[in-house]
Amino acid sequence: MLDDLARDLDPAAIVTDRDMIAPWEVDWRQRYRGHAPALLAPRDTAAVATIVRAAARHRVSLVPQGGNSSMVGGATPPAEGDALLLSLRRLNRIRDIDAAAGLAVVEAGVILSTLHDAALAQGWRFPLTLGARGTATIGGLVSTNAGGTQVLRFGTMRGLVAGVEAVMADGHVHDGLAALAKDNRGYSLDQLLIGAEGTLGIVTAATLRLAPAVVARGTAWAGVASPADALALLRRFQRAGRAVESFEIMPADTMAAAVAHVPGARPPLAGTHRWHLLIEATAGSAEEEAPDALLERVLAAAIGDGLVGDATIAASEAQADAFWRLRDSLSDAERARGPAVQHDIAVPVAAMPDFMIDAAAACDARFPGTHASGFGHLGDGNIHFHVRAPGGIDRDRWYAEDAPGITAFVHDLVTAAGGTISAEHGIGQMKRGELARLAPPGRLAAMHAIKAALDPKGLFNPGKLLAPHDPAP
Repeated sequence: MLDDLARDLDPAAIVTDRDMIAPWEVDWRQRYRGHAPALLAPRDTAAVATIVRAAARHRVSLVPQGGNSSMVGGATPPAEGDALLLSLRRLNRIRDIDAAAGLAVVEAGVILSTLHDAALAQGWRFPLTLGARGTATIGGLVSTNAGGTQVLRFGTMRGLVAGVEAVMADGHVHDGLAALAKDNRGYSLDQLLIGAEGTLGIVTAATLRLAPAVVARGTAWAGVASPADALALLRRFQRAGRAVESFEIMPADTMAAAVAHVPGARPPLAGTHRWHLLIEATAGSAEEEAPDALLERVLAAAIGDGLVGDATIAASEAQADAFWRLRDSLSDAERARGPAVQHDIAVPVAAMPDFMIDAAAACDARFPGTHASGFGHLGDGNIHFHVRAPGGIDRDRWYAEDAPGITAFVHDLVTAAGGTISAEHGIGQMKRGELARLAPPGRLAAMHAIKAALDPKGLFNPGKLLAPHDPAP
């Protein structure tokens, strides 16, 4: 296959140097390590199609990869070395920003922060952000239906994608980039590809919806006694309008870990608070209520009613950025504390306050010596629920012997609460077995049927999302 491709691709598109490939064979969390004989780095959609056709001829599997920031091992090649890495990072052009329509056509390898800067230069913004914005790529965000901290107002990636371009398993290019408000030509391939984790097609570009650039933003930090009080405060903000787009919750020990992890950081509030909130409101025009005024109005009333213990509003952009630096460092800070089993889960928003308390207590009781807690996006019912290992344990043994049982226990609690075991990170290889165990049989059957129809030889991202199916002859 590589010999065939050498005749059709530019020299930089085929990488066999082990030192260059090795960093891309391990996942961000250092949990999964694979092996790829080569890394393919096409520079455009036509080259991706050439690679896919060659893979089909030679029956070689492809593992698509962007920034390699998957939290579930979704972009790591198999350990057996029977698949090639397909890096989309050279497809890094912003093809167009339509400032009149508020749309951007962006290739899969464009880094999220690069799109942020380009949209801002045109008076717009792309309203999805996350801690990995400096490495995560648009193709990966589309393929995992990424969420982030602004879902409360703008929704997940699925709601921000107006069209998709992708190479399908037979090498044909699906061109769905036209941002049609209405299109009833049967099944939506775009929507099938969003969140498919590269198992149905290789996303090469997307048309994305932009939002007007922020004229003003207000960022506040508040301390409350419980998640129930946090939800009550969120409901007050929602009744006050749609200006609030981020509402993040974290327990005191997680916040303290972030303060200790970030050089020069200090707690935003004086005193002791069991739970901390990061709230951001924005305005897209001068006619809207100033975000600082909204935050002050609602928080002052909440403090007066005893709902909020204390709060502060960032006095400058630098202080607002410092607040967000703490929030964005939570995953790194938690990782620095030692081994933990991470769960990206969601339950109905109304059920989340009780779940955060009861599930943590249930885990601590069921697995002595561990410590469970959750942080994240209270406004959309999605938290990152971590169970830290007891001190002094053998990391590898604990991950191999204890972690699977902990995860099953947590996922059973989530399922009983009517939730999902994957809110924004995807399934990858980490949760494949749990999806098979817990998903309704009808849903699994439909997913397997779609996979078999669109990727009949089973060559796209093997071992991710679904158990491998018997390939077509």
